[in-house]
Amino acid sequence: MRAFQPAELILSCEHGGNRVPARYRGVFFETLLATHRGYDPGALTVARDFAAATGARLFYSTISRLLVELNRPLGHHQIFSARALRLPAAAREELLQRYYFPYWNSVEMSVARALRRGRRVLHLSCHSFAPRLAGVVRNTDVGLLFDPRRAHEARFCNLWRDALRERAPHLRVRENYPYRGTTDSLTTSLRKEFAARHYLGISLEINQKFPRGDERRWRELRANLTASLGDALAVFHA
Repeated sequence: MRAFQPAELILSCEHGGNRVPARYRGVFFETLLATHRGYDPGALTVARDFAAATGARLFYSTISRLLVELNRPLGHHQIFSARALRLPAAAREELLQRYYFPYWNSVEMSVARALRRGRRVLHLSCHSFAPRLAGVVRNTDVGLLFDPRRAHEARFCNLWRDALRERAPHLRVRENYPYRGTTDSLTTSLRKEFAARHYLGISLEINQKFPRGDERRWRELRANLTASLGDALAVFHA
């Protein structure tokens, strides 16, 4: 049996911006694009922090999720928002060909190349969530999402949770919240292709009250996330 080297970190950010090409702008209201429905505020900033600190490759998109949803498998009912569904079928197919398939293929090929080099892959997908949804307050600051059935994923998230709590005891850190780590996404799709011992798919969820709030608290959170990620990786690779 092949012995795998320490995990190679791959970063991704599927909802890094709310950009809409000029020919589609009439379909969307600017006010809607600026909300959490249009993108994940702060997610790309954190992903870039991680990339700068670790040297890991970062895949990201700044196309609005309202135009095409890059964090859902093909055929999922959320691939196109209600407004995007008003576009002609040919336009929607063009969006898939121009944005969706290249993004998914690039991440998938990066994972496959690392495995061929004998590296296990730790794929960290960076997101943020609205503090309140449908009138319900989400009572956490940071969420770590994983598949509980995959032991390596659970171990890494436990290490990261503990490291983050040690550096910032005031933060509320929860696992598989505000979403389940098994919800349809890029990471869950890649789990179906790559074995648990070869591929770890983790999603980070950050409360948007930080990037939309006090700048000092936002910088502090980013610093603690980056430092604690380094702590967890060091122990995980030991």
